[in-house]
Amino acid sequence: MTKKPDINDPDMSLDMLMSIWPETITVFLQHRMLCVGCMVNSFHTIIDACREYRLDEVLFRAELQLVIET
Repeated sequence: MTKKPDINDPDMSLDMLMSIWPETITVFLQHRMLCVGCMVNSFHTIIDACREYRLDEVLFRAELQLVIET
């Protein structure tokens, strides 16, 4: 049995996140983040991206969750 991915997994790479939930790409683009297509997105996490772009991680995760549930 395969474990269902958890968007709140702190170790999930951005590459994996965008592969599982492609609808999240719009959130990155709305924030003018260069994570989409970036060569290091397979190593960076949401935590890294929020730190790099000085975004509130809780609010950013809420935006991601909203597009997944919609």
